[in-house]
Amino acid sequence: MDYSRLESSETLRNKCAACYRQFNKIEHLVEHMRTSYHSSHEPSCGICKKHCRSFESLREHVIGPLPKQECKNTFSSRGCKYCLSVFDSPYTLRLHQDRCQLSGAAGLIGRFGNLGIRDNLDHGNYTRGSSGQTVALACKMVGGGSDGSLDLCARVCLTDEYDNIIFHTYVKPPMPVTNYRYETTGIRPEYLRDAMPQRQVQRKIQDFLCNGEPMWKIRPRAGKARMLVGHGLDHDLDSLQIEYPAVMMRDTAKYPPLMKTSKLSNSLKYLTQAYLGYDIQSGIQDPYEDCVATMKLYMRMRSQAHKIDAYPLATDPQNRNNFASWRQGELERMSPEQMLDISRSDFYCWCLDCRDT
Repeated sequence: MDYSRLESSETLRNKCAACYRQFNKIEHLVEHMRTSYHSSHEPSCGICKKHCRSFESLREHVIGPLPKQECKNTFSSRGCKYCLSVFDSPYTLRLHQDRCQLSGAAGLIGRFGNLGIRDNLDHGNYTRGSSGQTVALACKMVGGGSDGSLDLCARVCLTDEYDNIIFHTYVKPPMPVTNYRYETTGIRPEYLRDAMPQRQVQRKIQDFLCNGEPMWKIRPRAGKARMLVGHGLDHDLDSLQIEYPAVMMRDTAKYPPLMKTSKLSNSLKYLTQAYLGYDIQSGIQDPYEDCVATMKLYMRMRSQAHKIDAYPLATDPQNRNNFASWRQGELERMSPEQMLDISRSDFYCWCLDCRDT
């Protein structure tokens, strides 16, 4: 009897269909699937189809520093280094990269258009269903406190999906500024002397985001409130003392596929360079530039085509909706592909926003 062939067949049966990790026993594979939350919403290699927890893991898999050699060889000739997609030929790749590599805020024209301060929020131009239903927010902070380490919002910008400025103004902090951080903010004392008070900015932005809907009634589907995009939104909203429901926020610093690890975020500067193909935050930083970058990242993630699942999220932290302990016997009789088919993601994929509109 060929025991080596039998062992090889058993190991193959206990191989995860998503991350290709192998287990000695089928019950170990079931436990792995119960806690891994593999799904079609994870980034996956276009060559070997391996699922990765984040785009950073996928980048390491196909580019390096420790890539899978077969995938690296194919990706080097037919893979896009920005969206990490793989194409049929180098010619198709060249056509794609002309569209995939984006540019910043419309070059010189965008720069001149951004020079003015637009501090009047016109609700009439951004009614429900228009381009203003999803907006991006970014702030620039100056320092307060005895050592200047306390972040105070001194400039804020809101843009729509088409990079149009909705609201852009300097903000007068509620306490004295001890460090203007001019090297990165470009803000001088005279810019804040007659600036709009923070409480007034807070009220304007809060009213605009809620769009006439009470806070307790805000919901992500079929509501009037606006979707808010940003990077480090909790910090920005806290500095403005604005409360907004988490279900209406899309934060590129906390979105699992864009994170460095499960607990560590990538900087917006890195994400823009790696996934959009241009540089930001060189020298004096502009909140408008940050708004444009976060919105482009959000739209790129939202436009991904994933398999449609009836229930795209796990219903509890242990994924017991499909991997409950009372189903153990049934699960152990399943193939790895069948287990992957019933597994669900533990994060909300932004591609679902596109299906809600």
